[in-house]
This record gives sequence, C-alpha cells and structure tokens, in this order.
Amino acid sequence: MPLYEYNCPHCEVTFDLLRPFSRANDPAPCPQCQGLDTRRIVSTFASFSKGSDGTTSRVGGGGGCAGCSSGGCASCGHHH
Repeated sequence: MPLYEYNCPHCEVTFDLLRPFSRANDPAPCPQCQGLDTRRIVSTFASFSKGSDGTTSRVGGGGGCAGCSSGGCASCGHHH
C-alpha cells in the first residue's frame, strides 16, 4: 500500500497516510485540526541498488525517504 503526503492549508501541517491507490484522492482528515480541506502533495523518494560487489548506489528519486514515519527513518537517519 503506498504512502501519500498531504498538507492542511488551515494549520499548515504536512502529514502522511498509508492508503490504497483507489483512495489516494479521498478526503484526508488533518490530524491536528480535523479539517477535510487537505491537499495531496507530491512526495520525493529515493531508490537504491546493491551491486554484485556489495556497494550501494542511487538509482533515482529525490532526497526524502519513501518509508519514513513522521518522526524519522531508522534505515537512512533522515529526520522530518
């Protein structure tokens, strides 16, 4: 199931929701103000590949972590 990122224009909170593709554009209640006027935003992701010699290299994507929770990502050390 994909992780989607949303923004609330009322309280300016950005939050993530894990939901099926079919519900990506459904209203997403803001966790802070409970408002439903949230907007889905484009998230960045990074993709890596491990070579036969064991080295890891970037294949594509941006600077964020696709699987992070809002607190941080244990696998890459990225803090939100």
